Amino acid sequence: MALLRKAAAALSAAAAALLAIPPTAFATPAPHTPHTPTTLARETFDRLPLGPVTAGRGWTTDTSDGTLTVEPSTRGGAGRELHLRTEANGRAFLVFPDLTPPGNSFWARLRLRVDAFPTAPDWAHWTIAEASGADSPTLVRPLGGQYAPTDQGNFWGVGSDLGPTGDWTSWRTSSPATAGAWQCVEFHLDATDNRVTVYLNGTEQSDLTVSTTRHGGTTDAFTFPHFDKLKLGWQLYQSDPNPSSYDVRMDDITLSTRRAGGC
Repeated sequence: MALLRKAAAALSAAAAALLAIPPTAFATPAPHTPHTPTTLARETFDRLPLGPVTAGRGWTTDTSDGTLTVEPSTRGGAGRELHLRTEANGRAFLVFPDLTPPGNSFWARLRLRVDAFPTAPDWAHWTIAEASGADSPTLVRPLGGQYAPTDQGNFWGVGSDLGPTGDWTSWRTSSPATAGAWQCVEFHLDATDNRVTVYLNGTEQSDLTVSTTRHGGTTDAFTFPHFDKLKLGWQLYQSDPNPSSYDVRMDDITLSTRRAGGC
């Protein structure tokens, strides 16, 4: 009986000790939350009124012989999209003027349709995206291309201008530019080695990658400016092109510190 009384007393003491411990001591640890990307800018055009547009939330426009218009979606559904139109060698850009990407690196994703690419003059050069910074004259063109008469087509290419590496567009026949079709396009600007990587419909176009020492310009190092502006739209640089006007449609734009995906 003495042993039973001692055992009962021990159990009572243990129970009292357990009751004295705060409940939080046994709480299940909070699940690990993975790092979520920081969205630098996003635009779907669905909240904008139909018609000509000169600015939106966090963006403005840059045009010369060009217009930007919000129109009903041509991709299906009840959404809206941006229609850019230029005449001759004009330009029409949506501009993010206050870009501050952490580490001077960021991802961009957008839906894009170009109705027609130039077939004249020879070597006609066009730009879809251009990133720049106030601290350097270098213009980085992560998305653009050129008409190559030698290969009878337009081809995507990464390029630059006004910097130490000169004016260049590193296009590749492995990445033909297809007119009249929607595509999901992405590019990554990585300041670690001044690397530009392009993806079309979710697939990396490795032949288009450029970096500090691998690019299409002079033997000088290719280096990024401190990015503070990104332009998305259309510009053709040569006069008297064929066709004489260009229609580009954009939708679902996301700028982020990590790849947004969705392609």
